[in-house]
Amino acid sequence: MTVLVGKHVRLEPLTLAHAESLFENVGNDDEVWQFLPSYPPKTLDEMRQLITVALISRDAGERDPFAVIVGGECIGSTSYLAEIPAQRQVEIGWTYYARAFWRTAVNTECKLLLMSEAFETRNYDRVQFKTDILNERSQRAIERLGALREGVLRHQQIRRDGSARDSVYYSVIGEEWPGVKAKLMAALG
Repeated sequence: MTVLVGKHVRLEPLTLAHAESLFENVGNDDEVWQFLPSYPPKTLDEMRQLITVALISRDAGERDPFAVIVGGECIGSTSYLAEIPAQRQVEIGWTYYARAFWRTAVNTECKLLLMSEAFETRNYDRVQFKTDILNERSQRAIERLGALREGVLRHQQIRRDGSARDSVYYSVIGEEWPGVKAKLMAALG
């Protein structure tokens, strides 16, 4: 199991042991869950169910979910998705953090750790991100990482309310990685 450690965050495999801390930090916060496919967990049992679904997806090879640990607390989660080793590509997504950690070093360092692992250890050539076209906060965060906006896939997903979601795609490719990495490291100080 991959564990990634930085100065501000530790990414470790998500388990049911993270449920209580994760629920305390992000449960019942509609704004955190606004653009995610899942409804906000309103109880600790619902958080456990959400984690169980992530673990089932992991076991099926569809997702590699990480707990985001800050100061010993699980304050969010992020995942590798759509991993295709033969094509040397992966997506980073299903990312959410407690609101107190928005616009802090947490997202920058999480993405630095995940992209370093992807490009330098797994030898991938493409890391992609996607977000709901309505999620302008996420789009700005992805752009701050140095990812290039590629375009919009219309009606790419169905939102939990049943409406059609257009998804904005971004990527960083291997030749861009050294510059993106330097920018992220500089931002972290």
